[in-house]
Amino acid sequence: MIVLGDLNDVAWSRTNYLFKNICGLLDPRIGRGFFNTFHAGYPFIRFPLDHFFHTNHFRLLELKRLESFGSDHFPVLIALSHEPDAEVEQEELEPDAEEVNEAEEKIQEVTR
Repeated sequence: MIVLGDLNDVAWSRTNYLFKNICGLLDPRIGRGFFNTFHAGYPFIRFPLDHFFHTNHFRLLELKRLESFGSDHFPVLIALSHEPDAEVEQEELEPDAEEVNEAEEKIQEVTR
């Protein structure tokens, strides 16, 4: 599974952390930088609002922010290789009971 897009949330937020742990997805940016993608028009105020997550069945080949092309977000190039055997080498995150409860509470808040 691959999840990517403009999630309007910074990489260090609690909700981003919960999302990764609940889904068990890997964040290929970890250890490689922030990849600030927004706002392309303001060089002093930029945040990583575009996110990329994948299961451990994929191996990262390339990840880089590209030059601005007129959008308020920078484009990002991400190349993944589907390698089912990679899961042996890449441990997925697992949520604890407290994280599961917190995520369920957040879901209940927005679905009421």
